[in-house]
Amino acid sequence: MGHSLRAAALLALVVLSVLVSLLITSLKQFGSGSTRLSNSTDQEGLASLRSALDLHLRERRKEILPLLLHPDGDTDRVLEEVLEQNYGLDSSLWNEVSGSGKAHRDPMGCESLLDVRAVEVLGSGYTKLVVKANLAGGQSVALKLVNEQGIDMSKCLEDFKDLQGCRELVSYKLQKEMLLLQRLRHPNVIQLKGHCSGLQGGEGVEGGRVTVIMEQGTPLQMIQLLQTPWEDRFRVCLDLVRLLHFLSWSPLGSVGLLDFQPRQFVIVSGQLKLTDLDDVSTEEPACRTDADCVLQFPHRNFTLPCSSQGVCEGLNEKRNIYNAYRFFFTYLLPHQAPPGLTHLVDHIMNSTGELKANINQTLEAFERILLLYKSGIHLDNLHPSILRDYSVMRDMSTSGNVEYRCWPSYSQQGCVLSVHSAREAAYICNSHSHCSSFTLTGQKTWTGRLLASFRSSFGHLVPEGGSEVYLKKSKVPQPPSS
Repeated sequence: MGHSLRAAALLALVVLSVLVSLLITSLKQFGSGSTRLSNSTDQEGLASLRSALDLHLRERRKEILPLLLHPDGDTDRVLEEVLEQNYGLDSSLWNEVSGSGKAHRDPMGCESLLDVRAVEVLGSGYTKLVVKANLAGGQSVALKLVNEQGIDMSKCLEDFKDLQGCRELVSYKLQKEMLLLQRLRHPNVIQLKGHCSGLQGGEGVEGGRVTVIMEQGTPLQMIQLLQTPWEDRFRVCLDLVRLLHFLSWSPLGSVGLLDFQPRQFVIVSGQLKLTDLDDVSTEEPACRTDADCVLQFPHRNFTLPCSSQGVCEGLNEKRNIYNAYRFFFTYLLPHQAPPGLTHLVDHIMNSTGELKANINQTLEAFERILLLYKSGIHLDNLHPSILRDYSVMRDMSTSGNVEYRCWPSYSQQGCVLSVHSAREAAYICNSHSHCSSFTLTGQKTWTGRLLASFRSSFGHLVPEGGSEVYLKKSKVPQPPSS
């Protein structure tokens, strides 16, 4: 029964692959992926090619075996036996990868893909295809599969003339990424929901097919992010630092992101998440002298010390920090930072831009800014008397509003900003020449700060529980004198 269900799901994946191929006809730059074999190739030549392909497959297996090691279990012994016995390598490895062994079992499997309702291509690369799929229950997920038209697949077919073997070889990047997602579970790493895989050595549709099922996120758009309020930009940077702190002390040791680009991240419910893990380093580079521990960037180079153990200790962490600085902090952190926090922001920019702080110190600096920003301590210079110029109408809202725009705003049609209290809102209103009133409705941002709506005038007041309208006394209509 289970085998039939798996076969049915994999048959559905074949149909899915066909649909996806139709959607990416405009991506021909990745090659046609032709699978036709030359009839003139003799059996001896094919055997030689298969032997070479087997060597590549074995190397890929060795690459992901360390990710299966569990310090609190006996997997080390099992894997040593697997490496010593060639005949047991495929089945034992696959049992660990697919979850039938001791590896973590994810809730979604092949049965989840039996009735995929809609497909939309999200991205295509040399190795993988990423598609958005709506499952039968209405849940939206991201699926990663082998790009049958990708350069890696095309080159393998050209070199080895073996469709199933090439599919297996190329799929090892997906298997490696799946294992990394299992071992590196963190709020700022994309959630692995499950996978569906063909059996090793399987026939027909089952041979070598792998699909990784992940939560769906929105690609990070830096241009759009630059137009958002500082609070949201700070959140992205804070999430990134929390992630890098985890990677420095992960179950796999210090993890370095070798392909560190904004495109490797997505936003899920306002939270930054790393979504691409196929190009990471879980080992610090070996060295003999300090000259072997050079971090090279387009405009800066840094030399780290070579330890007595012969490794560049901290190189993965330092690379991550500086990439965070040059790709994220530089653009998102300083601009429009609250005046009371700019000195702390400047300190972070200097310490990360010069690699003077480690990830623990960087995270501590970010958490301090968050604490001050949420508590409003940085606003102590705002005297309470600033509210004396305003009349407050509680449990009221406004109608017939005349809006004006400010930047950055949580609303494109008006001026909506986050404030710690009515006192800060009054300070902002006083600094806007068009502002005559503001309203606090109780809506809050991710930090717990209030959203305040500022306007130049309104028609009349209407009852609304929990809402407060603050009107400049100079703008309050005066009753006619008798």
